[in-house]
Amino acid sequence: MPSFAVHVSDQRNRIMISVAGELDFDTCPRISRVTDDVSLGDRTLCLDMAGVSFMDASGLTLLRSLYRNTEAQGGTLELSGLQEQPRRILELTATDAPGVT
Repeated sequence: MPSFAVHVSDQRNRIMISVAGELDFDTCPRISRVTDDVSLGDRTLCLDMAGVSFMDASGLTLLRSLYRNTEAQGGTLELSGLQEQPRRILELTATDAPGVT
């Protein structure tokens, strides 16, 4: 199994979550456990995906859920560092949106 890591940094106006590894059925629950404990308020949740080379449908479902949850809390979701394959998945499913960098 490839290595996988999640790092959380709680900053003043944002919470940064850096992910390294594949975003798939096996790893998404680990991110969910981290994000379920995050209280955003009106802050930004920035998901740094520079270390994510592969994302499947589970990863896409996770991103949609994160988007809904951050909006419900009054925050915003920002994706950064998208590599080619995850970016292509977002484009093909028409889920690429503002905040994706």
